[in-house]
Amino acid sequence: MKYCLGIESTADDFSVGIASFEGEILANVMDAYLPEEGGIHPREAAQHHSQVAAKVIAEAFEKAGIKPKDITVIAFSQGPGLGPCLRTGATAARALATYLKVPLVGVNHCVAHIEIGKLITKARDPVTLYVSGGNTIVAAYEAGRYRIFGETLDIAIGNCLDVFARNAGLRQRKGLVFGAIVEKLAEGGEKLIPLPYSVKGMDLSFSGLLTAAIQFLKEGKYRLEDICYSLQETAFSMLTEVTERALAHTEKPEVLLTGGVAANKRLQQMLKVIAEEHDARFCVVPKEYALDNGAMIAWTGVLAYKHGLTIPVEKSVVKRKWRLDEVDVPWVEEELKDANQEGCRS
Repeated sequence: MKYCLGIESTADDFSVGIASFEGEILANVMDAYLPEEGGIHPREAAQHHSQVAAKVIAEAFEKAGIKPKDITVIAFSQGPGLGPCLRTGATAARALATYLKVPLVGVNHCVAHIEIGKLITKARDPVTLYVSGGNTIVAAYEAGRYRIFGETLDIAIGNCLDVFARNAGLRQRKGLVFGAIVEKLAEGGEKLIPLPYSVKGMDLSFSGLLTAAIQFLKEGKYRLEDICYSLQETAFSMLTEVTERALAHTEKPEVLLTGGVAANKRLQQMLKVIAEEHDARFCVVPKEYALDNGAMIAWTGVLAYKHGLTIPVEKSVVKRKWRLDEVDVPWVEEELKDANQEGCRS
């Protein structure tokens, strides 16, 4: 049996996953950096990652029930992400690959979110809405790469919710992030407050929406629950509109929701409606694989390794702004051919 160990460290999570070459996830261990106040402080997060790396790696091996000598390849999140955090994970991956004398694979974080979603939900060729603290992308596969059909022009939806929550004086804790707190408050909302709705072609802008919501907070004219409700409804309607337009254009058979914000039940409801209207299957990644995690790096590492996409240690520099549509994904074409052949046989 062959295995890949994957290290994820693009932002606040340090996570290690172990996946078999057959697609079984044996371990997915993570340790999150939680700032005392404000957003992520990259250097502090990187220090956290370096402090917990050995413990998380050891726990992953224990959970998987295998030894380091059983590992075939090491994968790491090469980008995009926060420089200090990426470098910490890359250093750990290089050390492991060198010590174990196994190949190294650099994985694009965005591609990994799509691939773990496809693996877990059995989606084959979806339109993907990838929403997280750092990314907001609508993508689908075409001609060797995942093509971006729409994206944020400024801040990501996850960042928008986080900044709003901090301005509202909300506090996150282990297991309950800002997005989940806003979602819970929104459930008590009754009044839909008009907020800026900014869709520009196939792209989105959340900064004006965020500014307006914070202004309502300061004015104190509306209940916090109503502002949370209105913020969610407006932002998610924007995301749903762009996703539906991409689905109508590509006529893909599935809609895949992935990334940390994918856990939001209201967003899931809205996307499910448009998927059904276009006779597409709606797929959502379970929470443990929606958040940044090592399992997605490990599985994407398997796919890349099988196609010879390894990288020498001396050339394994991180890529802070590595775009999704810059990455070749040769395995996807093979998967689609195999699926078509199975369809013909059945």
